[in-house]
Amino acid sequence: MAGILYVVATPIGNLGDITSRALEVLSQVDCIAAEDTRVARRLLSHFNINNRCVSYHDKNEIHRANELVDLLCEGSSVALVSDAGTPCISDPGYRIVNLAKKTSVEVVSIPGPSAVTAALSISGLPTDHFFFEGFLPKKKGRQTRFIFLSELDASVVIYESPMRVIKTLNDIVEYMGEDRIVSVCREITKKFEETFIGNPVDAIEYFSQKKPKGEFVIVVSKAGYSLK
Repeated sequence: MAGILYVVATPIGNLGDITSRALEVLSQVDCIAAEDTRVARRLLSHFNINNRCVSYHDKNEIHRANELVDLLCEGSSVALVSDAGTPCISDPGYRIVNLAKKTSVEVVSIPGPSAVTAALSISGLPTDHFFFEGFLPKKKGRQTRFIFLSELDASVVIYESPMRVIKTLNDIVEYMGEDRIVSVCREITKKFEETFIGNPVDAIEYFSQKKPKGEFVIVVSKAGYSLK
């Protein structure tokens, strides 16, 4: 019988957020495919899990997916993890999931933390309709994406690095309008977690007072939404 591919969510910051089911699976599988084995090892060591780890990232995804599915077809079980949160959400993973399904390997979700849902839940903005953009293009196609996002009748979720968060907020002002409401979440679940809500101009001023640090999630309101 073929093995099972487990897609396992891991904490986005606070290690206490891992589920007991995730720990059980990680301790029992034959192999753990990790976006960065060094990051995975820190998590696994914390919980005294010593199972075999192999790398699975953007640069080796196609080759590694084939290797791992061969392993699954031989009867081994594999857990897929990203550096943080739920695999396949702006992270590598869909290729192995797709290939596993094509070869009739069972794929099981071990749900848990995700920065998308965490940021939406504390944004204070409407969440009945939302669009997940993830990481924007750095240069080519960036303006086109913003124009597309500006026309959506939904809250928009953007992932951003500390190096580009001010640039992205400025682009929100330019292409989506300074009257939008943004919720900017930094370091969700970590020691220095904070959330700003207001217009993007005020957000730029707030985060320009000191060098931005940590990972950011920006939730942008649809046009016409007001906090009043």
